[in-house]
Amino acid sequence: MCILYNILDYIITSASVETMVLISIDCYVAICDPFQYPIKITQKRVCICVAGCWIFSFLFVFIVMKENLKQPGRFNSCLGECVVAFDKIAGLVDILFFFIGPVTIIVVLYVRVFVVAVYQVRYMHFHVTALQGSVSVRAKKSELKSARTLGALGVAFLICLCPYFCLTFTDQETTFSASSFAFVMFYFNSCLNPLIYALFYPWFRKSVKLIFTFHILKTGSSDANIA
Repeated sequence: MCILYNILDYIITSASVETMVLISIDCYVAICDPFQYPIKITQKRVCICVAGCWIFSFLFVFIVMKENLKQPGRFNSCLGECVVAFDKIAGLVDILFFFIGPVTIIVVLYVRVFVVAVYQVRYMHFHVTALQGSVSVRAKKSELKSARTLGALGVAFLICLCPYFCLTFTDQETTFSASSFAFVMFYFNSCLNPLIYALFYPWFRKSVKLIFTFHILKTGSSDANIA
């Protein structure tokens, strides 16, 4: 049960990291190339990308957890303890594919998105008529708000995941218990993401309400107004 728990935990948390990358790509295309957005971001491509994240995480868990899979429970010091250990190679693979890689992509795209959003707001403010400008500027400000929200997600991502990956990177063989500070911070990131969305996006709160009140199961729920 200990190794099963850690496998499921690793798959879910790593897929969460990859989903952050997908969100940043989606925001980048929506703001930097809005006319091509309906063509590039289709429902089929989204489904393929999300499925790819889960498959990728499922395959990599057997690389990172290989030492723990050989003899489950070998690192436990007492009965009932649940401890996993990563060797140097597993730690390097983990930090490259689920920290350095995602962080690099997210930071580069977020900086680009924020710069473009600010430019669009300023451009619309100075180059359109008063009436049309007020409407357009509000629209562009919503894009700027989206960029800020995603920036907040990125900062939370860095703060919460740094302890875990710093330990993985510095130690030759890193041992974690399920209740260690690094793991708690890792989990806390997944808790923060929906809270940030709920704080900044009314449509997110309305969507969650539809889900938890089971209105999503009713006929025509896909046409509900959550704007």
